[in-house]
Amino acid sequence: MGSIFIYVICIAIIEIYLFIKIGSEVGAITTILLIFSTAVIGVYYAKYEGLKTLKSGFTQLSKNEPLGYEILSGAGIAFAALLLIIPGFLTDIIGFLLIFPISRKFIFEKISKKFNEKTVKKKNNFIDGEYEDIESDEDRKV
Repeated sequence: MGSIFIYVICIAIIEIYLFIKIGSEVGAITTILLIFSTAVIGVYYAKYEGLKTLKSGFTQLSKNEPLGYEILSGAGIAFAALLLIIPGFLTDIIGFLLIFPISRKFIFEKISKKFNEKTVKKKNNFIDGEYEDIESDEDRKV
């Protein structure tokens, strides 16, 4: 809980800093128009990518193939659309990175490697053995 709060505060500080820096360079009106235009373009492209992912999911479903990447991709696109709606330059950059399929796949591969390494370390706590089911004469009596 504490680390999420720190991340939110840091993102807010970075966004305010970027607003001030970019606003002082290009002007306030241009900065506001830039924020609104990235939101509109990003949400439109997120809709396009979401429908493409949905179509791919239906194709995978009709072939009886697993939908793991499509489900994860759809969640990533929804999160990217949320980031693009939130005003700010940092959130827009992260949102656009999640919307484009090439960068989204790269990000998912990096995250999945991290989680796979953690689960492999945790799954080594088992005892391997064999068993034999022996029926006795008492078990046969009814």
